[in-house]
Amino acid sequence: MTTQIDAGLVDEANQQGAAHLQADYDHLGAVLARRGIDIEAITEKARDFAVAVPSWGTGSGGTRFARFPGPGEPRNVFEKLEDCAVIQQLVRCTPTVSPHFPWDWVDDFSELRQHADALGLGFDAVNSNTFQDQPGQPLSYKYGSLSHTDPAVRAQAVAHNLECIEWGQVLGSSALTVWVGDGSNFPGQSHFQYQLERYLESARAIYDALPADWDMFLEHKMFEPAFYSTVIQDWGSSVLCAMELGDRARCLVDLGHHAPNVNIEMIVSRLIQFHKLAGFHFNDSKYGDDDLDSGSLHPYQQFLIFNELVDAEQRGQAGFNPAYMLDQSHNVTDPIESLMNSAEEVQRSYVKALLVDREALYAHQEANDAMLATNTLKAAFNLDVSPILAQARVLEGGAAQPIAVYRASGYRCAVDKQRPSSGQSGSGIV
Repeated sequence: MTTQIDAGLVDEANQQGAAHLQADYDHLGAVLARRGIDIEAITEKARDFAVAVPSWGTGSGGTRFARFPGPGEPRNVFEKLEDCAVIQQLVRCTPTVSPHFPWDWVDDFSELRQHADALGLGFDAVNSNTFQDQPGQPLSYKYGSLSHTDPAVRAQAVAHNLECIEWGQVLGSSALTVWVGDGSNFPGQSHFQYQLERYLESARAIYDALPADWDMFLEHKMFEPAFYSTVIQDWGSSVLCAMELGDRARCLVDLGHHAPNVNIEMIVSRLIQFHKLAGFHFNDSKYGDDDLDSGSLHPYQQFLIFNELVDAEQRGQAGFNPAYMLDQSHNVTDPIESLMNSAEEVQRSYVKALLVDREALYAHQEANDAMLATNTLKAAFNLDVSPILAQARVLEGGAAQPIAVYRASGYRCAVDKQRPSSGQSGSGIV
């Protein structure tokens, strides 16, 4: 079977809705014109926007209690890429995939890259995994990895990260994301300072091995699996370590990895100011690291984050080049549908942030006019920019209505026949 959706089906669906889309687009263009905004220029920016898809996001997620496999789940990284190619075919803003090792390990990485090339995909940052023990692994990460008290465990964790760099070079990646679950579950279990010193020593070994054109992304998380303390538990620890390591070590922001009620957009601004923003793992959260679909709960917060990003972009902030990626767990939805929907929602936040009247906002800020400043943001956020997003997809050869076309294609049913499942449930992440 082909792994792509019939282009004729996409074209037919687009043609059926073309008149309504054009009418909506023209109406929005008139509204924006009254504000001095050229809709065509905004559409071109939307066409240029890109967010990476996580390879692991193409399968059903789970919780500590259960994971319920869905039909036609990919069984290996080659099939994950096929699903990612369908996402890109329809939404046209997800041209790269972020792999996770050893989950996505293969015998021949050149073959994997060729497979991705044939599907029109590239590779984003590679992710290492020292938070799980793998079959045949000599030493355990039960009590930590890069910060473990045993130097042999630390050496094993460093060696894995160096392997990830080697594999990533073959794939054409240029960044390594390092997240560790190291920490403690009881007061007194670990010496906070010694533990961080060991982490930095290990991270330095990885950083020094980076190719000249690579960056190292440090990812923090407030808690889990260590619930009393985590080695890199917040953006402060992350940025201190990044500063200690060097210019090519920067801080990755996962929207679900913060303490409740933290002002994430201000954290983003601080990291931009000191040239330490690596990029984002986009998702949404109600209680903790829920990994819900992006924009499903807090679309205004996501917009406010992009307000800071677009501000830096338009000011030409030095060193500003963030990497965008989705990082979600899809427990009750079709992963392809969730990833398409989330990619659109992230793109939506970006486009809305482009509509902010910057000069007016700066003037209200200088005048300490809180009401008009916040209403300037709301004026951009409250506009429905769906016609711009749909038009951008169509112009790029994608679908005006991605989920509708995806469902009409019967793709999930087709791959279900090719990818038989064990039918067993289980616990834990993908």
